[in-house]
Amino acid sequence: MGTGEVRLPAICYNPPMLNFYYKPTCPYCLRVLEANETIQAPLVLLDVRGNEAVVSALIEKGGKLQTPFLEDTDRGVSMYESMDIIEYLAEHYADGAVPDTKNPGNVCPID
Repeated sequence: MGTGEVRLPAICYNPPMLNFYYKPTCPYCLRVLEANETIQAPLVLLDVRGNEAVVSALIEKGGKLQTPFLEDTDRGVSMYESMDIIEYLAEHYADGAVPDTKNPGNVCPID
């Protein structure tokens, strides 16, 4: 180190592992993604369409082939249901305020 240089200790930060299983055509999944634009939780997006490994992991972790599904590996929490996921993310990864989102109704494409 030269004169006047200060060496700071390295800081390691491991972001939480938030696995979000989704289908881009599912309005409930899109609702979570829309809310997360405000919440800014570091989601790992796992698209189930045509991906056998992702589908197998989803069924193994959640017990059924349904999206959206969130797995928070740091807290050992997993859940289905878009509003439950949004409320959880807002509480644990933001200020607790739940962002307004459009209600997608009772329709989810089968694709």
